[in-house]
Amino acid sequence: MMAPVLQVTDLKKAYGAIQAVGGVSFQVMPGEIFGVIGPNGSGKTTLFNSMLGQITPDQGKIELNGQDVTRLGPLELNRLGVGRTFQTLQVFGKMTVRDNLIVAAQEHQGNMFSRMFAPGDSNLGDKADALIDQFHIRHVADKKAGELSYGQQKLVDIAMAFMSEPDLVLLDEPCAGVNPSLVGGISNLLKELNQTRRSDGKASSFVVIEHNMDFVMDLCHRIMVMVEGQVMAIGTPAEIRANKQVLDAYLGS
Repeated sequence: MMAPVLQVTDLKKAYGAIQAVGGVSFQVMPGEIFGVIGPNGSGKTTLFNSMLGQITPDQGKIELNGQDVTRLGPLELNRLGVGRTFQTLQVFGKMTVRDNLIVAAQEHQGNMFSRMFAPGDSNLGDKADALIDQFHIRHVADKKAGELSYGQQKLVDIAMAFMSEPDLVLLDEPCAGVNPSLVGGISNLLKELNQTRRSDGKASSFVVIEHNMDFVMDLCHRIMVMVEGQVMAIGTPAEIRANKQVLDAYLGS
């Protein structure tokens, strides 16, 4: 049996008297797209920030490929194979699209000394070009990212998360602020990326937080529903749709 890429066990985080996350446990398997949904205030963002290394949980454990990473920061997690996107765009507006992708992967490569004496593109140009083609943004590859539309910047932001060939990609609201006409394209792109094998022959796993229910139901293999810091249900999209407790608490609201 395959071991999980991500194992979260009894994770807890409180802010004063408010228990933002109250004992959450789940696992994400290799190549799986795992969705996290729930109403505002359900603890999704606190959970995500814990997995990103931006906050330290009060209790519990986060394991990446069997390694305890509970107290590691974002840079350490990136070097261990975690890519991520945020609700707010993280692109460098004054740099070209291609250079944005290269910079996104440079932190994953070696130390500062080795990068200082690497070629200008740190031997990442071919990889950047392959992602540019996969994301259908070749026509803007040499434009400054700040000159692109919001939807195009969103694509660049997502592409940057895949430059280091991560084992796990954490996607925070990938459809937020995006024109509805582009949502289906992002879903298809993420499915394609999920099927794409990295240089080691493996597929990346995704954890997706998203309010767009149609997007989540179409994209994810399994979905976790959170309410008031607790896990209400974990199941396939069909199982979640058929869960009366979930319908009453969230989907039907």
